[in-house]
Amino acid sequence: MKMFAVALVLGLMASPVWADDPRLQINGAITQGGFITGTVPPGSHVRVSGTEVPVASSGAFAIGLARDASPWLSVTAFFPDGSSDQRKFEVAKRDWPVQRIDGLPEEKVTPNDKDLVAIRDEQSKIAGARSKVRDADAFMAGFTWPAVGPISGVFGSQRILNGKPRAAHLGLDIAAPEGTPIKAPADGVVSLVAPSLFFNGNVVILDHGLGVTTLYAHLARFNVIQGQPVRRGDVIGIVGRTGRVTGPHLHFGLNVRGVGLDPAPVLGPPPGANNTSGNVKTSN
Repeated sequence: MKMFAVALVLGLMASPVWADDPRLQINGAITQGGFITGTVPPGSHVRVSGTEVPVASSGAFAIGLARDASPWLSVTAFFPDGSSDQRKFEVAKRDWPVQRIDGLPEEKVTPNDKDLVAIRDEQSKIAGARSKVRDADAFMAGFTWPAVGPISGVFGSQRILNGKPRAAHLGLDIAAPEGTPIKAPADGVVSLVAPSLFFNGNVVILDHGLGVTTLYAHLARFNVIQGQPVRRGDVIGIVGRTGRVTGPHLHFGLNVRGVGLDPAPVLGPPPGANNTSGNVKTSN
């Protein structure tokens, strides 16, 4: 009996210990609003919570976790040799602040029927620019701040505009003075240049590959044209106060195939003064 027990223990000790396959690499904060990047061997396929996501020819891929993302995330890689690896992660829940903004033109808070048509057109243009899935992985090199200034609006905040509850804020507001240069935070291609949109004013969208895009709203002037390649640090426009605003600032948005993400953790500490306030000029 004693010999059997020893043999059983030795048998358990000899059982294989399954480890994560190093061919699947995942980086980023697994949290609501989080931006996640990963790599697999070229030719692999990746599914995220059961849905296949695009993989660049380099093997890079990107995942966006929405503001209200579900508590669990699964990532499965299918390698060219027929093997696979699956990971499951708990998605950290976040508490979102409430931001009250007064002094906006009432027609920008409660649009009429004519304005609603313009808003739908605006949304269609932006969605179209974000829907392109280009085989590129410029996002893997990270992002730098597009402008410097106090932070006047954070991602995820519930907006109360002129006392009325409105949609959550899906970007980062940088309250830079009018005329401040806006620089591309990463290499990419200009996928949209749109003037005079109802909420966002003058807008530029950059495509960084695989449906990873950045949006720049309320510009005073464009410095690029649609289809133009840009490099990190190129000036793409200047800060203005067009669209739904109460003062000059840059609304900066990060998006992965239609999912708005929090740019702040991706950008890291700002290069200069950083004053978060619920009272400074803001955007849609």
